[in-house]
Amino acid sequence: MKLRDAIESRTDVKRYDAKAPDWRKIVRAIDAARFGTNAGNHFATRFILIDDEEVIAELSGASQQVFVGKAKAVVVVVSDPSKLVRSYDDRGDKYCRLQAGVAIQNFLLALEAEKLMTSWVWYFADEQVKRLLSIPGGANVEGIFPIGNKSKIVSHEKKREVKLDNIMFFGKYGNKKMTPAILAST
Repeated sequence: MKLRDAIESRTDVKRYDAKAPDWRKIVRAIDAARFGTNAGNHFATRFILIDDEEVIAELSGASQQVFVGKAKAVVVVVSDPSKLVRSYDDRGDKYCRLQAGVAIQNFLLALEAEKLMTSWVWYFADEQVKRLLSIPGGANVEGIFPIGNKSKIVSHEKKREVKLDNIMFFGKYGNKKMTPAILAST
């Protein structure tokens, strides 16, 4: 699959086939995450792969999302800012969150390439998830990702189309017109 195809076709899916996904495909997707950029060569993002149905049910409760409990595999992504904070003080936490976002995007695109479906669950009770998975107090739970094979019943959120001219500026924030100076530098 070409990168652009993976980017454009990736969507949140909340209904999965009843068959458990191949764990090797999930591991390959996690492996892709580690190739994202990171500050000071400190990789602060961690991935917890869960296939225990009872733990998945508790994650479903912690997120108040019924579809999470129907997945046969779930990945919880965690970031630990401790090393980055030691190196970069106050900015370390920000760098940690940015790095986690990059790693998660690689993970999502790799899942798409592996033909696995997921949805990034952002809402959950942080402390409940931390207790359940023995995550240290200073770490951040960045998301819960129920993973499955594509269901024959299509159920995914329609992507909201964002037009390029609504998100791109030239030279300074808010400037939607390209000037000759910008053209000359290309």
